[in-house]
Amino acid sequence: MFPYKDDNPTKTIPYVTILIIAINMFVFILQIMADEDSKNIVYAYGAIPHNIVSLQSSQPIHPVFTIFTAMFMHGGVFHIAGNMLYLWIFGNNIEDRLGHLRYSFFYLFSGIVAAFAHALTNIHSNIPMIGASGAVSGILGAYILLFPLARVHTIIFLGFFVQIVKIPALIVIGFWAIIQVVNGLISQVTQGGVAWFAHVGGFVAGLFTIKMWLWRRN
Repeated sequence: MFPYKDDNPTKTIPYVTILIIAINMFVFILQIMADEDSKNIVYAYGAIPHNIVSLQSSQPIHPVFTIFTAMFMHGGVFHIAGNMLYLWIFGNNIEDRLGHLRYSFFYLFSGIVAAFAHALTNIHSNIPMIGASGAVSGILGAYILLFPLARVHTIIFLGFFVQIVKIPALIVIGFWAIIQVVNGLISQVTQGGVAWFAHVGGFVAGLFTIKMWLWRRN
């Protein structure tokens, strides 16, 4: 399934969501321009699990700060395109409900929880984690709780046939969440390159805390 928009109108312009997308795109362009130095930059500013857990590293900034810098870096076109698409589809509604400032902190909070979820399940790893996936996963967790019946326009590939259908967010995001958990469990054996448990951690953070972020919000 490949979602590309939802039927869930908003009352406000999602300034923060637009800004986050713009920053991610800007940083990605800088990464591309760095060319051969791109790998060194990833290791310098990516969130390395072992460094986060031990709070010690030879990186130019403290491991805790790499949690934030890593949120705005990506490993390729498809990586950033997928994250920004999901953020645009579902983030505007969460921003609409929380308000711009509270939404900003919620996004960062989800990313922080995601980074620690990945670090604690890969404590000996020296491979840097980058990407907005964890923070975006928090947005998905919040969305599935607040708007479970919102219709999401989804492209479904059936062999050589392509079908566009409107599916409730509960199914679209729920299916996505199941894939993250299954792949996360598999990765513990195969040591794959995707931070699946960062996705799971961010999703759980958004799902179980969004009501607290809505506290006293009219």
